[in-house]
Parts: sequence; structure tokens; C-alpha cells
Amino acid sequence: MKNVLDIHTHTLASGHAYNTITEMAKAASEKGMELLGITEHAPAMPGTCHEFYFLNLKILKRSMYGITVLFGTEVNIVNYNGKLDLREGILKKMDLVIASLHIPCLKPGTKEENTRAYLKAMENPYVNVIGHPDDSRYPIDYEALVKGAKEYHVLLELNNNSLNPEGGRENPLPNDLEMLKLCKEYKVPIVINSDAHWMDDIGNHCYCDSVLKAVDFPEELIVNRSVEEIKKYLNYYKR
Repeated sequence: MKNVLDIHTHTLASGHAYNTITEMAKAASEKGMELLGITEHAPAMPGTCHEFYFLNLKILKRSMYGITVLFGTEVNIVNYNGKLDLREGILKKMDLVIASLHIPCLKPGTKEENTRAYLKAMENPYVNVIGHPDDSRYPIDYEALVKGAKEYHVLLELNNNSLNPEGGRENPLPNDLEMLKLCKEYKVPIVINSDAHWMDDIGNHCYCDSVLKAVDFPEELIVNRSVEEIKKYLNYYKR
């Protein structure tokens, strides 16, 4: 399958990434991407940008180096009722929104609490993607997660950074395998993302590929194959 997009990446603004917007866009173009999403960490993550940063994204061009570049956020789910760390007035202005659980922003709860956090976040009309729901420190009910994604028309992410043996998430592989098997069963689409914090990692899905192959995951459920497919999910194309 030809991969034409990567919608979860970070720049210097996130505080622990290492390239500028233009460097990331140029690298994505050179790699043959057709669409790049830049999704900075929202304010609850230590070291990231203030909410003013997100309010000013409107000034940026959405086309650079011959590709589409969209700007949004990876918001933090900050309680077990799905509260996010950017207010709705800002979220509705974002081209795309990924909602994730991060250890610095919410301590792991029970399986029921963690699952509720994801499902309640999905209810937010501006959330497009659930980011890396595979960290074993946050046990969840994957069947409920997959059914929720189908109900709320939200993409579940297969995150290459999670599967990197040097990554910081705990034992993601069995969780990703379970999620993919259920997505296949319930015909729920996924998005593969690099979670790149450095331009060389844009479009890098090397670890994801072997997991997809292991469960014989159907290409028609992977939105990376077409910009037209991702348009069905992102705020930018719903306005």
C-alpha cells in the first residue's frame, strides 16, 4: 500500500521535538507525502506551548512545498470523564485534533476509568483521532474502544513511535494486535502515524507494517492510502 499521509507529528513548539514547521513540511514533501498534519502537544504537557499558539495557527499557509499541511493539536485527556486541556472554542478552530493519554497529564486508572476517559473524549465533536491507545500502563477495554470509534466516527491510531523498542510506552504490541483484530472484525478504520518528533521519522511506519501483516489487516480500513479517505474525518474538511 502506498502511504500518502502522516497526521501526527511535532515541531520545536512541543518542547521535546527538534525541527521547525518548514523543515517538517519540506521533509514530508521530499518523502512523497501528499498531506502532513502537525499536532503540537496541548498545554498540560510540560514544556509545550501556550494556548495562544493554537489560536494563532490561522495565519499559516495550508500548502507548502507542493503538499497540504494541516495544523492542529494532540490534546491531553486530563480526567476519567474525557476532559481535554484545550477549551472548545480553540478546538473548533483546529484542522485536526488527536486525543491521547500521557503519564505527565493523567495518572493511569482502572480499566473502567481509562476506557471511560477515551470514550468520553470521543464524544467531543472536534476530536478526530484517538492517539496511541496501546500503553499497557493504561489498561482498557478494547472492544468498547473499537465500538466507540465506530459510533463516534473517530479514527484509532496505530502509532509507530509506540512500537519502537526504544519508545517510552509499556508493552504496546499485544494491545495493538488486539485492537487491530477488533477493528478488522467490526470494520473500523485506522490511521497509521509516525508520531515524529524529528523530520527523518515522517512517514516512518516500519514497526506498524509488521503488526498489520501479522493480523492480515485489510488495506481498505487504512485511511493512509488516500487523502480523500482522511477528509471524511478531519475538522478542516468538515467546515
